[in-house]
Amino acid sequence: MIFQVTHTSGKARRGVLQTPHGVVQTPIFMPVGTRGSVKAMTPLEMEELGAQIILGNTYHLFLKPGLEIMERAGGLHEFSNWHKPILTDCGGFQVFSLAKLRKIEKNGVWFSSHIDGTRFFLGPKESIHIQKVLGADIVMAFDECTPYPCTHAEAEKSLAQTIEWEKVSRDQPMLPGHLMFGIVQGSMYRDLRERSAQELVKIGFEGYAIGGLSVGEPEETMFECLDWTVPELPAGSPRYLMGVGTPKQLVEGVARGIDMFDCVLPTRMARHGSAYVGDKGETIPVKAGRYAKDFTPVDPGCDCYCCRNFTKAYIRHLMNVQEITGLRLLTIHNLHYYLNLMKQVRESLENGTFEELRARFR
Repeated sequence: MIFQVTHTSGKARRGVLQTPHGVVQTPIFMPVGTRGSVKAMTPLEMEELGAQIILGNTYHLFLKPGLEIMERAGGLHEFSNWHKPILTDCGGFQVFSLAKLRKIEKNGVWFSSHIDGTRFFLGPKESIHIQKVLGADIVMAFDECTPYPCTHAEAEKSLAQTIEWEKVSRDQPMLPGHLMFGIVQGSMYRDLRERSAQELVKIGFEGYAIGGLSVGEPEETMFECLDWTVPELPAGSPRYLMGVGTPKQLVEGVARGIDMFDCVLPTRMARHGSAYVGDKGETIPVKAGRYAKDFTPVDPGCDCYCCRNFTKAYIRHLMNVQEITGLRLLTIHNLHYYLNLMKQVRESLENGTFEELRARFR
């Protein structure tokens, strides 16, 4: 069995996901390593923080270092010296985010590289082939992410294309034992979300992702889309909410039946001098002047390496003189916060206290 649910609390699930490079305990937060590295972190540090699985990005790794180097390296696990599970994005988000650099056709998308303008083509066949070369444990079917807002007609046209691309994706050869997730789209329209989920279930995937959220819509709209979509997905398959989110959004996602999350927020906020603190997922701007003489840890209740050894004043100093150690320490802290939060979520599902944990974030 690829995925097994071991505990439940309402719609929330505690589970175990089997992959070729190891077991993933869910619910799980997956740090983002877009170009083959979680920013400012080494694989050893990620292991010490308790990371179980990280992400790589098909589009970016295809451009640099390119498939020839990845093949000669033996795939992304060997190249990056990360020997736990890897999930790779399909490149579909770049269809959305690089709209000015692409042209969509029936079989895929023509891009102009954001690096040097070189033209190249990426479709479902190409995307799955790249992810196969990368050796991803979890491969994502190729899709198109729609902008927010968009009309129902625009979203319906995009969804029809996405469903066809996901059918082609599913037909591509995979490495033995590796998993493919389909991606639900449909913008903020209930009928399209439900149709998308139903069509993906007909195709049949090892897991199901919910994409096209956290693209500018109100938070309550995102939660509403989850309420529509999750019931249409198989109870025996893992569910992945792509690109989300804040600590509160992770907890609310779990409450709605989501098992897997990824987001750049922990590392991005660290690079901008902010830290997640407390038991409600609040942030503080450590780089701000009011912390210049604050000789307390970033979060007194935290036991990460950063908080055990350094003060806000010291980290603020490092950030303001542009010493890379400052952003590294905040990155360690923020990733620890996210990974530890999900550990607490798993424990609360095991001991029946999830709703108490959830109440903190309300």
